[in-house]
Amino acid sequence: MLIYKILVFIHIFSAILGMGPGFILTRIGKSADTMTKVRHSFAIRRDLHIIVMIGGTLLLVTGLLMGMLNPNLFRMGWYIASLILFLIGLAMGPFVLSPRSKPIKELLASYEGEEIPEQYTRLSKELFRYENLENLIFLIIIALMILKPF
Repeated sequence: MLIYKILVFIHIFSAILGMGPGFILTRIGKSADTMTKVRHSFAIRRDLHIIVMIGGTLLLVTGLLMGMLNPNLFRMGWYIASLILFLIGLAMGPFVLSPRSKPIKELLASYEGEEIPEQYTRLSKELFRYENLENLIFLIIIALMILKPF
């Protein structure tokens, strides 16, 4: 039982440290009004993303370990739904977000000047729309974890 309590502690701590910064990544990108600020915001986003990845990995590992220690969790709808949504959110990184951020990174590396080009505005709106969808998925997961509705 002590191991389970430790896992719960790590799980909650990881959610705060890992998911918390994830919710502000989009906001950081939206606030820039010059290309220098855009480049800086993407550097900050990259650094915060490392924390998000570590926290997300710990969330998945501790969640599965808790399920192994308490197999009844695998019969709970909220647990299964949370796990499926988490895996969808996790898969969005390489399959949805990364392909949309790559052209932005290329633009940031090649563009000279301070005025934000229309191409960046168009590309970033699409990226941020998917990031907001991912944030919604994670908010639903948090609600399921708290409420355990089914």
